[in-house]
Parts: sequence; structure tokens; C-alpha cells
Amino acid sequence: MYLDRAKPYIVAELNSSHRGKVEIAKRMIDAAKECGCDAVKFQSWTPESLYCKTYYDQNPISKRIVKGFALSSESLKELADYCRKIDIDFSSTPYSKEEVDFLVDQCRAPFVKIASMDINNLPYLRYVARKMVPIVLSTGMATIDEIEAAVKVIEEEGNRSICILHCVSLYPVAPADVNLNNMVMLKDKFKEYEVGYSDHTMGYEVACAAVALGAVLIEKHFTLDNKMIGWDNQMATEPEEMKELVKSCRNVASSLGKYERTLTENEISQRNKMRRSIVAAHDLNKDHLLMESDIDVKRPGDGLSVSRYYEIIGKKLKCDILKDEMIFQDNIE
Repeated sequence: MYLDRAKPYIVAELNSSHRGKVEIAKRMIDAAKECGCDAVKFQSWTPESLYCKTYYDQNPISKRIVKGFALSSESLKELADYCRKIDIDFSSTPYSKEEVDFLVDQCRAPFVKIASMDINNLPYLRYVARKMVPIVLSTGMATIDEIEAAVKVIEEEGNRSICILHCVSLYPVAPADVNLNNMVMLKDKFKEYEVGYSDHTMGYEVACAAVALGAVLIEKHFTLDNKMIGWDNQMATEPEEMKELVKSCRNVASSLGKYERTLTENEISQRNKMRRSIVAAHDLNKDHLLMESDIDVKRPGDGLSVSRYYEIIGKKLKCDILKDEMIFQDNIE
């Protein structure tokens, strides 16, 4: 995973929209690739790594649903290999140490995504950090103290490849609740690290705004059909909209340019067409001393520049100049 401010890294979050089926997942990978995404991200869970027995005892149907939406290790490895074959990055969000090991050692994921729910799971963060792979740290539901503690634990293990994602853990979230300026705060507080945004809004305007504020990574839920039943599938982005998101985010990134004031050659060339030159306000005779009432300024800008206006006041003309004709430097003593 290479993060570049000039070209935001776009991650298609597939979540459970594949419904646990490898063939659907492959079609989703193909579609994400066609949309221009840099990576697809899955979820690595089993019923045992996600919820405890107490929960399932109280919610008996949940275990069957969780199992139905899960992808086996064999399936994840097949999908990782498929991603390499078509040249798109593969990653996942693991929920146990065993899933971390499999993701890094077997699937060779270029980064590990830490779910917002695990930001205060410091022993787990320490374990992931020791794998020495880049970490994408989602911050939904977390206080600033919890974010600082999470980053500190990762750093203590010698891992400084961290991208901190601003996130609001609502599905979907209203734009008014996104608070994108938190990204600016995170960048100020964690100057060593890049900042991204995990977008749970509908549409793609907020993702573009995040890029304008400096997001180098955008994560967006992705689906082939948001009418299907599935966790968060109804708020996921379909391919046509994802294409627009990718294009728009990259256009925004390319438009940001540099802090220093610069002009392109094309813009400089516009001066001769669009700026004003000094012209005679009325007929002027040779040896006349120019006054402000003698001068007008009009396009094009390839004559004596209007910026020379005050310099020529009081100067003598070498020749007659007719009304509305340009006055050139050679016409002035």
C-alpha cells in the first residue's frame, strides 16, 4: 500500500455484500477494479471470533447469520490470489490473532485494517503491530484519548506505518454528523502519520470533501446491488456511483496543487489576451505631456501594461496618437 496525497488510495469495503459466496466476491473484485479502486477489503470473521456464547444464547438466529455471511480461510486465500492475478490490492479486517496471522502470512495483505470496535483492544493492537505490516486504524466511537493510546501501543512495538481513519460508526451517517474537521485535528495531533476517511454517508460528496481536507485514503462500502439484504448493504455504493467517487476524488486531489503561489505557462499566456493595455483616451499630439485624463486602459494586454500607468504620467509623446490606439514604450520619451 503506497499512499500519495496527489492520488488518494481508494478502498472498496465489501463487508458482507458477497453473502459468503466466492463467485459473488470475485464479481465484486472485478467491478471494483473496473471502477478504478486500488484495493478491496473483506472481513475475516468466524462466529466464534465475532461474538461470545452469551450473545448467541440470547440471540440464537444471529450465529446462523454470522456464519452465512462469513468467508472461510480457504475462500479468503483464493480471493487474495485472484486479486493478485488482476492487479488490485487485497486486505481484510481480522477479528482474532489467528485471523491476523492468516491475513499477513498466507494472504500477504499489504495492510491490516483495524475496525473501530477494536481501537481500545490494546493487547490485540500490540499483536497486530508486531506483524510489522502497515496498519489502517479506524477511529469510530473513539475519544481522542483512546486514539492516542492506540497509536502509542502500535508505536511501542516499533511499527510506525499507520494511517489514521476518521470515521463515524453509523450506517449510514448524515453529512451533518460527519465532522470532517476532525481530520484536520488528527493530522495536527499525529503529524508523523497520514490521515484518511472511512465514509458511511450516502453519495460521494463527503468523500470528495475529505480529500480536499487531506485524506490520502478513502474507504467506501461497495456492493453490486444495494437492494439485496445484508449487513450495511443498503448504504453501500453501487458500481456506477463508485466510478464517480473514484474520478471525483482524484480530480479533487489533482486540483489541490501546492501551497506556494504558482502560475502555469498556459495561464501566463492568457495575460496577453485578457489583461488591459494603455490606450489614448482621445487624440494626442506629439510633445504632449501625458495626464491621467489622456489615458484609458483596454484589452488586449500585449501593449504597454496597465501596471505602468503611473510611470508614464508626465512623460512626453514622441509622436501623434489617435484616440483608442495603444500607446507603446517607443512612443514615449
